[in-house]
Amino acid sequence: MTVSFGWGPVEARALASSAMYVVVVDVLSFTTAVGVAVERGAVVHPYRRRDETAAAYAREQDAVLAVGRRAATPEHPWSLSPAALRAAPVPERLVLPSPNGSTIAAGAADSGATVVAASLRNATAVARRLGARPRAGVAVIASGERWPDGSLRPALEDLLGAGAVLAALREVRRDAVLTPEATAAATLWTATEDPVAALHGCASGRELYEYGYPEDVEVAAEIDASTAVPVLVDGAFQEAAR
Repeated sequence: MTVSFGWGPVEARALASSAMYVVVVDVLSFTTAVGVAVERGAVVHPYRRRDETAAAYAREQDAVLAVGRRAATPEHPWSLSPAALRAAPVPERLVLPSPNGSTIAAGAADSGATVVAASLRNATAVARRLGARPRAGVAVIASGERWPDGSLRPALEDLLGAGAVLAALREVRRDAVLTPEATAAATLWTATEDPVAALHGCASGRELYEYGYPEDVEVAAEIDASTAVPVLVDGAFQEAAR
């Protein structure tokens, strides 16, 4: 098993061309939100844009549209917030717009790879599922954030999430060959004494605190609390077949 690591949509497309599986990591908050929704029984349709086309797409899919955190109401509580998705009624189908995680997932799927959503909550479960696949090439992608000019902003939470998957994969598949980049990410995870504190204190975590959503950081910090492994099938994330 060969295992690589990269950042953002451009590197995801490059690595996906030689990988059977692409693991997308967007801890705050896309893949954490996907995991929460899927473990509760929803099917999640990722969508690249949070604009008027998202509503039209949701209607096409006969799905509930997740809105921005501040746009959520008691009548329409579904948003990118993992905490809100945990408390809201479970829709059968949910459209979840995200310019980072959704874009990477769509691009990797176009390459023919199987796309998996991972976070700190299900890192070990993802590693165990992929580790059971013989000779599977795996690319783990940290989504990162965006600067105002649209360029990639590396995000510590995604590096930690990717590192958690990589370290667990190295444990379950002793024959796995990690690239130097993947080894470095795994090593960072194992060397981080308090990843929960790091998640709360990183730039993205502080932003969510400032915006009034500390509970989303708390949900994202539930390390290995979930065994759900969301896989993109026909354009939607759902629980992987055993």
